[in-house]
Amino acid sequence: MATIRQVQVTFDCAEPERLARFWCEVLGYEVPPVPEGFASWDDYNGSLPPEKRDAWFACSDPSGLGPRLYFQRVPEGKTAKNRVHLDVRAGTGLVGAERLAALEAERDRLVALGAVCERVLVADEENESCIGMQDIEGNEFCLD
Repeated sequence: MATIRQVQVTFDCAEPERLARFWCEVLGYEVPPVPEGFASWDDYNGSLPPEKRDAWFACSDPSGLGPRLYFQRVPEGKTAKNRVHLDVRAGTGLVGAERLAALEAERDRLVALGAVCERVLVADEENESCIGMQDIEGNEFCLD
């Protein structure tokens, strides 16, 4: 029998904490507790050498079911389409107009947080509706 491994999804980004907090709002995830001995993440970051400040941030599913998301600062910006993306399941169990309405409501919530809607794909004979989105740093993801 194969060993099951847990997965962490890592994002290269410009502003790790800002992007992590965005994804917390999208997924209902939580940020880790502030390191011991510090009153806030700002206090912790201020204690680090300048080159290590704001270099990473993480968030995780409070239920323990979803993967941990890790955000690491990199010097280069995003230049091409993601080769891997997250599908946010906002229409599970719904079909047709009911599914599209649920997806559009979630799209509107996420746009208010700074996400961008790229395209709405309406159901056809083969596929259900889904919505292509971008997060606050331009990473593609889908609402499905």
